[in-house]
Order: sequence, then C-alpha cells, then structure tokens
Amino acid sequence: MEAKKRGRPDNYGEPRTYDPAFRGPVYKRSCTDVLCGFIFIMTIFCYIILGLVAWAHGDAKKLAYPTDSNGDFCGQKNTPNEKKPILFYFNILQCASPTVLTSFRCPTRQFCVSMCPDRFLTFTDVQKKHRVDRSSWEYYRQFCKPGFNDPLKSASEILRHEDCPSFILPSRSFLKRCFPDLSIINGILALKNRTKFADGAGTTRDVTDLQEGVNGIHQILAMRTLGLKIFEDFVSSWHWILTGLFLAMISSLLFLWFLKYTAGTILWVFVFGVVIVTSYGIWICYREYDRLQSKPGTGDTFYEVGLHSDVGVYLQLRQTWLTFMIILCILEVCILLAILFLRKRIQIAVMLLKEGSRTIGYIPCSLLYPLVTFFLISICISYWIVIAIFLATSGKAVYKVLNVGTNCKYANETCDPQTFYSTNIRKECPGADCYFAFYGGKSIFYEHILIFQIFNAFVFLWLVNFSIALGQCTLAGAFASYYWTFHKPKDIRSYPLCASFGCALRYHTGSLAFGSLILTIVQILRVLLEYLKHKLKDSNSKSAKFILCCFQCCFWCLEKVLKFINRNAYIMIAIYGENFCTAARNAFKLIMRNVVRVAVLDKVTEFLLCMGKLLISTSIGVLGFLFFTKKLPLTPPTLNYYWVPLLVKIWREMMEA
Repeated sequence: MEAKKRGRPDNYGEPRTYDPAFRGPVYKRSCTDVLCGFIFIMTIFCYIILGLVAWAHGDAKKLAYPTDSNGDFCGQKNTPNEKKPILFYFNILQCASPTVLTSFRCPTRQFCVSMCPDRFLTFTDVQKKHRVDRSSWEYYRQFCKPGFNDPLKSASEILRHEDCPSFILPSRSFLKRCFPDLSIINGILALKNRTKFADGAGTTRDVTDLQEGVNGIHQILAMRTLGLKIFEDFVSSWHWILTGLFLAMISSLLFLWFLKYTAGTILWVFVFGVVIVTSYGIWICYREYDRLQSKPGTGDTFYEVGLHSDVGVYLQLRQTWLTFMIILCILEVCILLAILFLRKRIQIAVMLLKEGSRTIGYIPCSLLYPLVTFFLISICISYWIVIAIFLATSGKAVYKVLNVGTNCKYANETCDPQTFYSTNIRKECPGADCYFAFYGGKSIFYEHILIFQIFNAFVFLWLVNFSIALGQCTLAGAFASYYWTFHKPKDIRSYPLCASFGCALRYHTGSLAFGSLILTIVQILRVLLEYLKHKLKDSNSKSAKFILCCFQCCFWCLEKVLKFINRNAYIMIAIYGENFCTAARNAFKLIMRNVVRVAVLDKVTEFLLCMGKLLISTSIGVLGFLFFTKKLPLTPPTLNYYWVPLLVKIWREMMEA
C-alpha cells in the first residue's frame, strides 16, 4: 500500500533499507554461476586446443607465398623457386573473370618467375628473330617452363604442351602475381600507351578484353600501397604516439580535478546557452515570416509547391518559417519545463560527477585500467586472426583437370600430377592438364573447417565481451569501496583496484561469463542477419527485405538494452556478490524505481564527460597536427601521411578520457 501511495508499482520491489553497518562491497562471498564459469573455462581450453590443431594442420606460407601449377611455393627459401617470388599466368585472358581473380586461380598454367614482363612480345616474333637477336629469346624464356630452351620447336606444339606462353604483356606485381599494367589515358583504357596487342595466335586483341579480369585491380593495389605506407608511419612515430597518450592521461586527470569545481557552471552555461539559441531561432523564424507577409506568392502550401530539388524554393514560403517557429517554440517549452521539474536531479548529477572526480584522485590507477581492457581485447583479436588464418590454410594441395574442351568427361575432376601424364586423359582430352586448384581435401578435420571457423568467431566475441565485463565489474568494485568509506582516505582498503580485480576473477568469473554469453548470442544472431542481408541484396523480394530489416532493428535494440542491463548487473555483483540473474533483476528494479533520475543522471554525466573527451582529444590532436606539420620548434619524423599518428592518438585519447 505504501508503494502505491508513492506512485511506485509493487512489481518493482521495495528499496533497500538503510544499514549503517554496511561498509561497501561485501567481504564474505561465494562463487556465483559456477556451472557457467566451468563451461567458460572449458571453452577456453577447447579454444587453445583448436589453436594448436589449426597450427599443426595450417600453413601460413600458403598466404605469404603464391602457389604455381605444381603446388610449389614461389619465393620459398631453400627451394628451386627461392629467387622466383612472383606468380606468372601463361594466358591472362583465361583469367578474365572477377571471381577467378578473387580466388587467384584460373585455368591456365602458372609458373614462378623472378620478375614480371615489361614489354610486348609474342612467341612467334621471338622465334623468327632469335638467330639475329638472341637476347629477346633469353628474356622471353624466363616465362617458359623451367629448363626449356628450344626456340626452334614448332609453335603449335609448344603452345599445346604449354612450354611457353603465346604472348607476354607489360605487367606489374600485385600480391606477388603478375597482372597487366593497365591505365586510363584521356578516358581510354590503355596498356603502356597501346589500346591493342597481338595474342600470338594471329589475332589482334583489344585491351578492353583484359578489363573484366582486372577490373578494380588498381584500386586494390592503391589500398595495399596505402597500407604499407601507414605501417611505415606507425614504425616511425610510435614513440610520439605514446607521448601523446601520456599527455592525454595527464590532461584527463587535470580535467577531472577541474570538473570538481566547475561541473555545475559548465552544465548551466550550456543549458541556458541552448535556451538563448533556441529563443534566437524563434525570433529569426518570426522575422522571416513577417518579412514574407507582404510578398506575393509566398502564401502557397507545401502541397501546392510540390517536390523540388532546390531547397531555396521552400525558404520563400511563409509556411516553412511558421513550421520552424512552431517546432522551436515546442522545443523551448520542453526545455524550460525540464529545467523547472528536473533541476534537483540535474544538481544531483553534478554532485555525482564531482564525487567521481574525487574518487579518481584517491584511486588514480583506475585511469590506467582501460589500457588493461585494451590489452586483453588486443590479445583476443590477435588470437582470433591467427586461428582464422591457420584454419583457412589447412588441408593438402588439391589438383584438378583443367583447360579441357566441353565434351571432356574428366573436366574439373581431381588428379595426381605425379601420375597424370601416364594416364589416358590427355589422349581423350587434348590440351588437358593437371593444375593445382586449392588447399583442401576430404579429411575429417577439413570437412569441419566451417564449424571450427564459426566456433572461432563465437569464442572470440565471448572473450571480448568478457574482457569488457571484467573491466566494468573491477571499476565498479573499486569505486564502491571508496563510496561507502566514511573516513577517506584512511579507511579505504589497500590497492582497491587490484582487490576488486582479484575478487571479480575469483568469485564472479561465472557471472561475468554468463552475462557475456547472452550478449554474444545476440551479436552472433546479428552477424547472421547481416549475412542474410548480403545474400538478399540482389533479391526482388521486398517483403523479405522488409522483414529482415525489422529483425535487424529489433536485435540492434536488444543488444543496446542488454549492454545497459549487464553493466548495471555487474555493478550489483561487484557490491553485493550476487549471481548474474539476481543482480540483473535487482538492478532492473532499482532503475525502474528511479527511472527519471537515472535518465537525467545518465544524460547529464554523458554530456559533461563528452565535453571532456572533445576538449582533451581536440587539444592533443591540434598539438599533434602542429608538430607533424612542422609548425612547432621540434623535429618530427618523416611520414607519408601525418594523419596516421594523429588519428591513432585522437582515438586512444577518446578511450582514455
């Protein structure tokens, strides 16, 4: 009955009674959500085993080195291809398909070479003049089968056995593969200032025949070059980046100290600034509306004017300015009412921020803890990438029968290059050959690669969410130990941050894992929905796209709600030592009993902290800009792009702030 009199629903429970003996986070605790903690630890154990198995079966050289038609790596040390790091395609025209180029496999023989060709040549031309110009043949045979040196052999036989390519083109190395060096000259696709070339079979081909196969390759090459330059900039400026981060940390401490004395002033200046700006906007709208009163044709409605690409047309209508004025008036009234009825709660938010800044002063190491979370997440990302790479490169070399006619029954069947030439396949299918296709096989491990990759992604998200949860629970416990201490700093426990971290790991690993698991499941579902959206991109079913969009919106909202509830549940766990479900329920009831106060506190503190983030990151960013552009009396490192360390510094400063 008492709850009803206060206007508070019974199902949100009663507030906790004041306990003068309560001194903050409880000391006597027991392990919570033990089953989930056990599952979490076993999952990590299985994840480590998966990493070891992937390392045993995978081979990162398969990504670092391209593979020729025999399945040998190009450029690998202590092999015949050690000085041949680049893959050369005999007939790039057969690779004229975006899907083929994406997988870097096409039905033509591929050999490892020491460099890409830099000129136009055909085998027939070289064959005709090799007695006069031996150097042309010596250059051309670099792109033939290793050891082949018989230019007098008939051209048809050479091309049939693929001893040498019928033609070579000026090419450039991209991802250690030779591709035609295409360029745009006066809006025309060209290859070394030519628009046509001979294919060695008596036909003059147009350069546009290569366009489909190498479509977009220059963009990708530019991105790769950009990536290399960015990496160089990181190496050159890492110590300056660390200096910027140290300055950001000092600036954050100063801002928090400053906030202790000016939080209220900053907030009220901003609030009244918004009121004044809104009032000025109302006056501007009224002035424009009054000015247009005497002009003919300005009384038309939006409906009468219709749709126009020129926005200025609408600014000549009285209805436009009247609409703006009404909207601003409503906004002004809402702001004034909010100030009138929420002023006490705004004052509480300011007091809370002041108290929080004092807490940082007593527990300064809490400023460094976000770096611990960043370090844990970096480990998770690195381990996930390594496992994904080794899983993707697991399996044995698979060879297939390619370059065959339409009537060959052996087309795309697997083959063994050691025994292929002793079979009857080449007799039944002239021109057929056994080419390396991909890494795979039919082993039990490889058949379940997709499941392992999904498991890898799932555990990665779980570990990332757990790292974030651990940080939230640790900081909550440290701040709570300060909050409930009456005699500060005398009665604050020793090393509160370390004690809170150890308590969270020792007693509440299961609860943190439980909350992280729920969030991970929702994130995996969002990834699946994104995959379905990609699959339905070319579909004509508008209803399916609409339903999918609704699901995406719902799961996005669900993830935001879960993150909010989880964060408050971790606070309850840090203080009272409850299991996750109990903590989440109590946190939810506590929020609902004080929903207006929570909303105001959250937004006010978010605004002030956002101002601090902008102030610190912008200040350090401006200093960095002046330094790297040589506007300060200091010698900066030579960089390709000065914005690389700037962006890193600003992002990390936002994280620290």
